[in-house]
Amino acid sequence: MNHRLLQFLLICTTATLAAREYHVALSGDNAHDGSVARPLRTIQRAADLAQPGDTITVHAGTYRERINPPRGGTSDSRRITYQAAPGAKVEIKGSEVVTGWTEIQAGVWKVTLPNSFFGGFNPYADLIRGDWFNGKGREHHTGAVYINGEWLSEAAKLEHLLNPASRAAGTPAPAKPATEPLWFAQVEQGQTTLWTQGRGANLNDQVVEINVRRTVFYPDQPGRNFITVRGFTLRHAATPWAPPTAEQIGLIGTHWSMGWIVEGNTISHSICSGIALGKHGDEFDNTSANTAEGYVKTIERGHVHALAWTRANIGHHVVRNNRISHCEQAGIVGSLGPAFSRIIGNTIHDIHVRRLFTGAEMAGIKFHAAIDTEISGNHIFRTCRGLWLDWMAQGTRVTRNLFHDNAGEDLFMEVNHGPFLIDNNLFLSPTTLLDMSQGGAYAHNLIAGRIISTEELRRETPYHPPHSTAVAGLAKTHGGDNRFYNNLFVGTGAAPVAAPKLDERHRRVSGHGLWVYDVREHASYTGGNVYLHGARPSARETAALDLPQTNPQVKLVPAGADHFLELQFGAEESRVATQRVTTALLGRARIPNLPYENPDGSPLAVDTDYFGRKRDAARPTAGPFEQPGTGPLRLKVR
Repeated sequence: MNHRLLQFLLICTTATLAAREYHVALSGDNAHDGSVARPLRTIQRAADLAQPGDTITVHAGTYRERINPPRGGTSDSRRITYQAAPGAKVEIKGSEVVTGWTEIQAGVWKVTLPNSFFGGFNPYADLIRGDWFNGKGREHHTGAVYINGEWLSEAAKLEHLLNPASRAAGTPAPAKPATEPLWFAQVEQGQTTLWTQGRGANLNDQVVEINVRRTVFYPDQPGRNFITVRGFTLRHAATPWAPPTAEQIGLIGTHWSMGWIVEGNTISHSICSGIALGKHGDEFDNTSANTAEGYVKTIERGHVHALAWTRANIGHHVVRNNRISHCEQAGIVGSLGPAFSRIIGNTIHDIHVRRLFTGAEMAGIKFHAAIDTEISGNHIFRTCRGLWLDWMAQGTRVTRNLFHDNAGEDLFMEVNHGPFLIDNNLFLSPTTLLDMSQGGAYAHNLIAGRIISTEELRRETPYHPPHSTAVAGLAKTHGGDNRFYNNLFVGTGAAPVAAPKLDERHRRVSGHGLWVYDVREHASYTGGNVYLHGARPSARETAALDLPQTNPQVKLVPAGADHFLELQFGAEESRVATQRVTTALLGRARIPNLPYENPDGSPLAVDTDYFGRKRDAARPTAGPFEQPGTGPLRLKVR
């Protein structure tokens, strides 16, 4: 046998044998060796011991700690894995239980804690602040109070809690109803006092928890690569506001690293963001003055960081099959860090629904620079905005996602120049798309909401060489230059109306169908689209099938954990002339002059449908479902 080959095999064998599994259990002790018989007590102790290739298995129970992994793995095959034991419910919380409440008036309870209870970080003295944040005229803290797992809203003033009649005038709309219990905190003279409204019972007979940790799983330094976090319930974090111009800290976050896998977790109740794939922190955090120029400088600093923002250093994360909810900024957030990643099969709901504060960074998923990133098979509902791809969505693919019941639009494409691909999605909220971009391709989608077409001529934003983070140039967004092939557009049945008066800032036009792009400077390319129930084609469109009297009666029906799409699909919808959507058909996006292709540079083809079924190569069915049949349909879509 070749000597070098033998040496290589010996190294691999030694590495495999050296890998350890550390066990953690509530019955354990940190003086133990971490074996099954002698488990450790805390996950952090196991993290301190684990080396590349090792696995940390955590057994059933609630662990109240923040995990700060001191190191990561060295490659995808030599990663450090944190996992719940098979079949075990393992909760990791950033909160602590508080007892000893005193009822000071009917339904109002109070407790006073020494500030030492919080260690070096007190969320009730920590204000939410940062670029693009708007507190609606009041202060907001990163603390929270939970009663039996349900979080309460922070009162603007103690008076609103003690005298509920005063609340209506002092709580900004659209906050929670006046019946929602409140809490309030005051930090002074070495102690923190908390007041809370109960839920109709003795507070000391209920489980009351309060935030004490900023995050639950987050490395304190960048470059902790190749970490897997699997199968946990992660809750209760006093996370800060996460704008794209500052370090982005989530309940769980990668902190400017690469190669993480976050899968099969339940992540909830983060004051701001659930999962953060975000940028590093530096002395310039939150100093952009809320300007595009400030974010351009952020990108420049990312390129000269010790771990420079390149394909070799940053991103390549996999976030899959998680359930993410009850976050008041974003379910998943990321600036620069999400590049080259895959966001797959997640359920994201109840994001920014309390709306006590606002700003410009709230969505189920909010990414800046999702370069060559796949966002597929996710279920996003009851959010302020489903998916927001802001700046540098180049080479991005959004495919086979289910969006519904989102208060804003399902998809916001902001100041991107293409090429990016949006295909085989179900867009079921009243507004499907806010398009402040250009160079996008939309294929085989069900678009049941309105489209808002805009332009942005005051900002210049980057585009890139193919599959790279380098900046090739900056451009304004004139809009148009899109591709729309083989989509189903569904209107409301309303009679066609003239285009509304354009605003001067964004020249915004809103409606059902592609007619909203008729005012754009650059033409879009179309073919094989079907327009139903009053949705209208573009005046430039010659190969559309327009069926204004046909109502497909689209309806999403929940049934337990499942969701069924009911619709009428007739034989006439199949008359439209379609063709296979490929790199050759889509051409090149105008601004970067680049083709629509896969992240590895190979040609792409939209050759499967929403369910992954093969499409007819010669004449695929318009919409997300290939040959679904005719008549009343009931399709399980989640």
